[in-house]
Amino acid sequence: MNIKLPLIYIGVGASLWGIIGVFVTYLYELGFTPIQVVTIRAMSTSLFLAVYVMMKNRELFKIKIAHSKYFIGTGVISIVFFNWCLFSAIEETSISIAFILLYTAPAFVTILSRFIFKEAFTTRKVIALIVTFIGCSFVVGILPNLNELFSTFGLILGLGSGLFYALYSIFGKFALKKYDSITVTVYTFLFATIAVTPFSDIWNVIPLFSNLNVWLYIIGLGFLSTMLPFLLYTKGLSTIESSRASIIATIEPVVASLTGFIIFNEQLNLWQYFGIILVILAVILVQEKSLKVKKQPLLSNEPSL
Repeated sequence: MNIKLPLIYIGVGASLWGIIGVFVTYLYELGFTPIQVVTIRAMSTSLFLAVYVMMKNRELFKIKIAHSKYFIGTGVISIVFFNWCLFSAIEETSISIAFILLYTAPAFVTILSRFIFKEAFTTRKVIALIVTFIGCSFVVGILPNLNELFSTFGLILGLGSGLFYALYSIFGKFALKKYDSITVTVYTFLFATIAVTPFSDIWNVIPLFSNLNVWLYIIGLGFLSTMLPFLLYTKGLSTIESSRASIIATIEPVVASLTGFIIFNEQLNLWQYFGIILVILAVILVQEKSLKVKKQPLLSNEPSL
C-alpha cells in the first residue's frame, strides 16, 4: 500500500468527523432537540453498521451475553452522554467552541488511566494537562479576562463531552480485548439506541420526517460523519502508529471551526484562536511514542466517532 494512503484515510476520516456539527445544527433548525439528534445518530449509525457487517462478515455479530457490561459502558455511559453533551454544547455555544472542549478528552483519558490502569504521570503528560486547561480557558473566554463570551453551562457541557468520550476509551480498552473493533462499535451504537430512545420523545416529531432534507441530514449524520470516518480511520490505523494517527486527527477541530465560520458565520477572536492552537498542541504533546497498534482505534486518545 502507498504509505501516503493511510495518512489520507485518517485525514479524511477526521475531517468528516469535523463536519458533524453542520448536520446537527440543521436538524436543530428543523425542530429537533439535542436528545432527539442523539437518538437519530445512534439509530442511523446502528443501521448502517449492521448492513455493513452483514455484507462483510456476520461472525462479527457474535458476542457473549456476559460481555454486555462492556457495551453498557461504551454505548450508554459514554456515547449517549458524550453525544448529548457535545450536541447541547453546539447549541449553547458554537460548533468551534464545542469541538475544542471535546478535545479535552485526551486530558481526561490521561487522568483516568493513572487511577484505573496505574499509568504513570510523565512530565509530558503533566505539561499537556496544563496547556489543555489554559487553552480551554482562552477558548471559552475565561482568559485573558472574564467577559461576555464565557458561558458556564456551555463550559460544563463541553467538558462533559470530553469526559464521557474519555470513558469510551477506557471501556473500549476492555471490550477490545474480547472483540474486533467493528463488533465493539456496532454494539456500542445498538446499546446507545436502546438506552436513549425511550427518553427522546422522537415519536412526537414524526411529522418532521416527511421533510426530504431531514433524511439527507440523517444520512450525513449517521453515514457520512459517523460510519464512513470510522471505517477510514480504522483502515488507516491498521498500518501506522496510533500516536501518529492521533496527531493527524487534530485536523478535526480545525475543520469544525472552518465549517462553523464558512456555513454559519461563527466568529472567534484572536484569543480564542490562540486557545485552539494550545489545545491542539496539548493533544500532540500527550502522545507518547508507541508500537504500531492494529485495529484498535479506541485505544488512541483522540476524540472521534
